[in-house]
Amino acid sequence: MRALTQPELAWELHRSGVKVPVIAQRVRKHRATVYRWLKGIRLGGLREFVEGYKGAKKRPRRRKVNPYIEGRVLTIRRRYHDCCGEEIVYWQKKGCIHLSRSTVYRILNKHLRLRSKGRRNRARGPVPTAKAPREVIQMDTVDFGSFTPILR
Repeated sequence: MRALTQPELAWELHRSGVKVPVIAQRVRKHRATVYRWLKGIRLGGLREFVEGYKGAKKRPRRRKVNPYIEGRVLTIRRRYHDCCGEEIVYWQKKGCIHLSRSTVYRILNKHLRLRSKGRRNRARGPVPTAKAPREVIQMDTVDFGSFTPILR
């Protein structure tokens, strides 16, 4: 004999005339959840709802890229002097292979180190301390480069 899932138990109790707050207390869920379950069961049927309920937390596996395609991506990158992902997508399309840019960068990150991981918790030099009021002022600066404002 198999065990009943919580939605199945809630449905059986509902069919026997038990009120929703009592059902919620019995299955230890909020009554809004029980109302949602009952609505889903009414719309799609008990069997379909339970299948969806059981499979809800199971994520689909990430599809793997063919090793041949991974090799082509790395070959194109070497051939065209460390070109970016956008160019690799362009060259792959010419060879009738359609890849997204994110897939190309996932492959490149797997095989190459594209960026440094940053420098955390590093000394940044001495921090000035004030001995009197208004002695140390902190200011943020923004460098706009060759930005020239439009004057009217």
